[in-house]
Amino acid sequence: MKLSILGGGGFRVPYVYQALLRDTGSPRIEHVVLHDIDEGRLASMARLLAELAEGHGDAPKVTATTDLDTAVEGSDFVFAAIRVGGLHGRTCDERVALDLDVLGQETTGPGGLAFGLRTIPVMLDIARRVKALAPHAYVINFTNPAGMITEAMQTVLGDRVLGICDTPSGLGRRVAAALGVDGSRVRMDYVGLNHLGWMRGVHHDGRDLLPELLADDDLLGGLEEGMVFGRSWLRDLGLIPNEYLYYYYFNRDAVRSIIDSGRTRGEFLVEQQTAFFDRVAREDGPGAVSLWRETVANRSASYMAEAKADHAAGAAATDVSDPEEHGYAQVAVGVMAAIARDEPVSMILNVRNGTTVAALPPDAVVEIPVTVDGRGLHPHTVTAPDLHQSGLMQQVKAVERLTISAAVTGSRSDALQAFSLHPLVGSVTVGRQLLDGYIARIPQVAAVFDR
Repeated sequence: MKLSILGGGGFRVPYVYQALLRDTGSPRIEHVVLHDIDEGRLASMARLLAELAEGHGDAPKVTATTDLDTAVEGSDFVFAAIRVGGLHGRTCDERVALDLDVLGQETTGPGGLAFGLRTIPVMLDIARRVKALAPHAYVINFTNPAGMITEAMQTVLGDRVLGICDTPSGLGRRVAAALGVDGSRVRMDYVGLNHLGWMRGVHHDGRDLLPELLADDDLLGGLEEGMVFGRSWLRDLGLIPNEYLYYYYFNRDAVRSIIDSGRTRGEFLVEQQTAFFDRVAREDGPGAVSLWRETVANRSASYMAEAKADHAAGAAATDVSDPEEHGYAQVAVGVMAAIARDEPVSMILNVRNGTTVAALPPDAVVEIPVTVDGRGLHPHTVTAPDLHQSGLMQQVKAVERLTISAAVTGSRSDALQAFSLHPLVGSVTVGRQLLDGYIARIPQVAAVFDR
């Protein structure tokens, strides 16, 4: 089988390849095509994967190309993990908002809307190329903001597009480990949108273990979410939120922490990744894998630092850098195995809502437990969200849909509404300043409205 990875020069690609190396089932991926518009990053990544393949006689063949059609044609699966505007665009996503004392973050808040505006036209073009050149392929989308991008692509490819985020599965693993139970036998009652979800139950052998977890000071305090949100707030809620809800529940704290840090995560990654790729290109011989692992460790330490600075100072980072035995890459390979080999597996994915969440339209993309098998995707029945959950999901989904419409039609009115109505903005005046700021700073955003 053939897998094409769009964004093949990306920093997380080695995790995908390592997961493929561990996969011994049949049929399996035999050919990986890396696609990227940056030839230098492509060459560096191909070299790194060749080093990883050493000692594996049956390692999938790797080729690299800057031609999208060559990469996609005849693929069985397409991984999409691109960053339109590069890391420079990400730093603008952050800084335009922070300059207005609004959250500057890659996916949550106005930065995510700016990212979506410039990314959706590109991803729709990719969807059309997949439909023409690999009509039977499944697209596994990692491109952020994952829910919004997946929903846009489904207008072209339907249910053959699904979105993956490792945050919910990581939460499930941590909770199972804290409770000392087999994670494979745990069923999570989870509902939400991407980076906006809640674990309302942890069911094991017919019993909900969440009340036990919430009542135990040591177990709850040792959980990453317990450190981020604080035990008392989790008990007040009676559930465990996705860690990205920190930006909603502690919005002012997050904004102040990021501003006070003096450097955003995007700015850190620009410096780090530039140094990494420059060094790999400059140095001959082995060593790319060791350098990558070292860089990943440093990268992980800055993940959501603003959420952990006060609540988890000194605590070891957990589950944030795609550890080799799990993470989003392993989830993706699990999806491929389930579909290609009819090996049913349950996981939390971004899929079409249907009738699962009555508060949202049937064609909205939601993040819920799903069973995947050779026949496709089968969403689970979930407990109806409460008023708080439904209200926040509806407001953010309305903003996502306005962003998709603006990206497709070039409507400044839709874009202004999206920025102004986002619950982390809450001001038409600020919404207009955000839209004008992103248009001025990011050429790919300006191009959406210059048609």
